[in-house]
Amino acid sequence: MIRTFQTHKIRKQRELTGSLWEFTPCQGEYKGEKYQIATPCCWESHPKFSGYRGEGEYTTSFEAGGAVRLEFKGVSHTASVFLDGEEIASHYNAYTAFDCVVKDLVPGKHTLTVRADNRFSENSALHIPNDYMSYGGVSRPVVLEEIHRLYIQWIHVTPFQEEGQWKAKVKVSLKNISEEEICTAVRAELAGKTLTWENADVPAGGSLAVEATETFKDVKAWTPEHPVLYPVHTVLMQEGRQTDDLIDRFGFREITVRGKDILLNGEKLRIRGVCRHEDHPQFGCALPYEAMAADLEQIKDLGANSVRTSHYPNDERFLDLCDEQGILIWEENHARGLSEEDMRNKNFEWQAEQVIREMIQAHYNHPCIYIWGILNECASDSEYGKECYQMQFSLIRNMDVSRPCSFASCKFKTDLCFGLPDVVSYNIYPLWYHDTPVDEYLDDLYQWIQNETEGRGKPFLVTEVGAGGIYGYRNPYHSKWTEEYQAEALEKQLTAVLDYEDCSGVYIWQFCDIRVSDEWFGVRPRTMNNKGIVDEYRRPKLCYEVVKEAFNG
Repeated sequence: MIRTFQTHKIRKQRELTGSLWEFTPCQGEYKGEKYQIATPCCWESHPKFSGYRGEGEYTTSFEAGGAVRLEFKGVSHTASVFLDGEEIASHYNAYTAFDCVVKDLVPGKHTLTVRADNRFSENSALHIPNDYMSYGGVSRPVVLEEIHRLYIQWIHVTPFQEEGQWKAKVKVSLKNISEEEICTAVRAELAGKTLTWENADVPAGGSLAVEATETFKDVKAWTPEHPVLYPVHTVLMQEGRQTDDLIDRFGFREITVRGKDILLNGEKLRIRGVCRHEDHPQFGCALPYEAMAADLEQIKDLGANSVRTSHYPNDERFLDLCDEQGILIWEENHARGLSEEDMRNKNFEWQAEQVIREMIQAHYNHPCIYIWGILNECASDSEYGKECYQMQFSLIRNMDVSRPCSFASCKFKTDLCFGLPDVVSYNIYPLWYHDTPVDEYLDDLYQWIQNETEGRGKPFLVTEVGAGGIYGYRNPYHSKWTEEYQAEALEKQLTAVLDYEDCSGVYIWQFCDIRVSDEWFGVRPRTMNNKGIVDEYRRPKLCYEVVKEAFNG
């Protein structure tokens, strides 16, 4: 499954994954051996490669000819793409999509090979040994499309309210892969309206964006309680013939910040959320649709209304499900726990900014995304780090002015960057990493923000709070790592945070236990981050009912 809805009626599209590909490891004991592996997948899911760090080649074949577009939804964590033995694309980062276009493919059968690499090196500033696992493989779908010389790259719809009416700005990007200028007509149909752009001249080998703003009557707003979605169908017309199309979805909803509040359609938001990694003991980060849907059922059962996609952009099928079920999303670019030294890596800034560009362009229309985040627990207490935060917030605002932005800090009373985001956010762990009473710690931190930083008067979120608990470990002492202690700590944490009037909400760290890099074994029992409300197999711990009561209280 590529998406949860049909994205084309005219353009021919088919998924190349969802079948067996040939996998060949490039290093190690099994170098050169060939295996039939179902895709998408992480090679760590195979019995022989559970701890493999290196390169691996995935190969399949397809029949096509003419102009084709290949889209790779996610390859971990670097990719080199070969068509009939010739390299045609490369990409860094596991969690964003990339594509490549072949203009004149000879009709017939062709061989596609994706060489994935999950090794750590100086060339990788974002994928480093960390408190989560960097897997290897073709971890999200691969799609083949047959295109014309001119095709639609993307549609962005920005809804907003003006004088009590819903309006929407519609922007369509066109790509010309020919060596001649092409004139086309563009038509977009959405919510009972048709927008038309006649005689759009797209330069040879270039792109063109057309846009318009329209007023809509008798439409229903997207809300968590009633997540109404509208398709937008864009079609290209040349010489009276339909040549290409693209379908996406959006919702009429508006996110604004007013004083200390985050507003959805003018109503104050109160976040009751969980942080969630894409991780599963059977599938690694390549969760199938059914596993994503099952996660959301448990998240909704808890009474949560939001998910933080820690610490990278999520699979768009998960976002589709959240659109459909009214789950609010904090989505962030890929960076966690980087020191100033890490951020001075020559590759850091361009790699982080590339994630932002690819994330926002691909996920712009999802109404579930209410805020963009960056650089979780990075060097926001340094002047150099502040420059990086400034550049990345500037990029976000250049691409999307319709959503607020933030970052999750762990720098207690030393953060320098709160003048930059729209929302101030903190990760706090009283009763786990220190024994300060939760209400005292939270108030002390909040008063410092209000009295001594540029974050005064802004909305405030607790983006992580929690405690570790190993599934099945219990004792009469309720010592740390027991399910009893985790439940007691979460009850106190959630009570204090949810009772704090000036806090817009909370995200629990985290939904499920996850695998971490082997280098973290010394501080993580089982080589797992064990702070999940459920364990890695989604079995509820004692704290499950505590969270459920707090979120539904």
